[in-house]
Amino acid sequence: MSSRFDPKQARTSLFDALVEARQTFGAKKLILEDQERRPITYTDLIRASFALGRKIAAFTQPGERVGVMLPASAGAVVTFFALHAFGRTPTMLNFTSGIRNLKAACELAGVKHVLTAHRFIEQAKLHDLVDALETLTTVTYLEEVRQTIGLADKLYAAAAGALPKNFRAPARPDDPGVILFTSGSFGAPRGVVLTQANLVANVRQIATHIDLDPDWVMFNPLPTFHCFGLTGGVLLPILTGMKAFQYPSPLHTKQIPPLLKDTKASILLATDTFVNQYARAAEPDEMAGLKFIVCGAEKVREETHNLIAERFGPVPVLEGYGATEASPVIAVNKPTDNRRGTVGGLLPGMEARLEPVEGIPGGGRLHVRGPNVMAGYLTSAGGVEPPVDGWHDTGDVVSLSDDNWVKILGRVKRFAKVGGEMVSLTAAEDLAIAVWPECRHAVVALPDPKKGERLVLVTDARGADAAPLIAHAKALGASELAVPRKIIKVTEVPVLGTGKTDYVAVQRIVDAEGKRAA
Repeated sequence: MSSRFDPKQARTSLFDALVEARQTFGAKKLILEDQERRPITYTDLIRASFALGRKIAAFTQPGERVGVMLPASAGAVVTFFALHAFGRTPTMLNFTSGIRNLKAACELAGVKHVLTAHRFIEQAKLHDLVDALETLTTVTYLEEVRQTIGLADKLYAAAAGALPKNFRAPARPDDPGVILFTSGSFGAPRGVVLTQANLVANVRQIATHIDLDPDWVMFNPLPTFHCFGLTGGVLLPILTGMKAFQYPSPLHTKQIPPLLKDTKASILLATDTFVNQYARAAEPDEMAGLKFIVCGAEKVREETHNLIAERFGPVPVLEGYGATEASPVIAVNKPTDNRRGTVGGLLPGMEARLEPVEGIPGGGRLHVRGPNVMAGYLTSAGGVEPPVDGWHDTGDVVSLSDDNWVKILGRVKRFAKVGGEMVSLTAAEDLAIAVWPECRHAVVALPDPKKGERLVLVTDARGADAAPLIAHAKALGASELAVPRKIIKVTEVPVLGTGKTDYVAVQRIVDAEGKRAA
């Protein structure tokens, strides 16, 4: 890609961006593959989108928000573009978020039809979710839809594949590209409307920031209901000529490393937790072929950087930072400029503004504006509430270097006032990570009549005790106020389907423990 980001290049619809990629990289270029190991070309993808989309269009309305509940797979990608070919809005449903959140998402977005697959529901044992969704929506299985595709549909798809811009529904860049739901790490998920231009812009921004080679293979085990999985794992490779390999679950620690070697993967998208697990399970040659690894959603531990370097050689682990509201990438490190402890440089075309936060020196609350920032949040009345003057408040406290490299200090919600001082809960977690690097830790704050608030550590480290935390804090010169004195040991620290810590569930554990103690 060019070294300068041109926002005008992003002013296109998603389906037209797919057609333009075919023109640029060749109709017969293999662009998409999943565990079925049947790679498909640009033309295959465009034809399949028209064939499937025509069938979906028969039972949905133009502009309708259609629910998609599928794992990362070629089928999910075809379904996404099939909806776009006929002017429907893909509404990606998080099947790991629980029945209550899933029903709330469908109600908020006005979803009347949900597309899924028998095989997925059987393998993931999601029958309860389907039963719950059927009280609100019509659930349609794609296997049954595909069985109805006849000769007339195939002829139509062949003609549309040859002249896609004559057959696809007209779409403007500012039309909705996808509806996604925030992770819900700290509360109820919110519905986010991203335009087609938002998504195309984020792809172009990333491709301007990092040099990408169309001969590379992107390995994506992250779900497409997560914006990192959708933009980074699907749209970025397909619109820049790389093959996108979709894998249905990041949890398959033993299966993924051999596949990285077998698929000749160049880039792996994941979270720190998953990368660490893959590195421990992998044979030395299984991850050594990667050009680099991109991690989002949670902080990358020093231990993960070191583990990859020791076992697989010079494979940079690039930490990035994003928000669903920003399509999602806001900043990311580069293979040629990878600064540990930061989440990388702001993407081209992004503006940033820091607002001071009382009690937290050296940083501020980050607001961002740019062509990748959402149309707005869904409202309960069915409308869209846009960000004021285009600025999105990330809720994160960060510092910015002179060259716009971002360092996360914590979320505004992730600070506690202990003994009159603002204490970062993320910094408290970092103390636990340093002492027990192979374990998972979460710190939350509780009201305290004497100190204002006190910190509680929830950890799966069996031998966890306050003494080594205090000793480590002293060695660093860190305030002892940042040391959790109460420790709750659990067999597993709760995580969301995206790999992030589920702080809502962690808080429940702490509250339940408090009631027992009382």
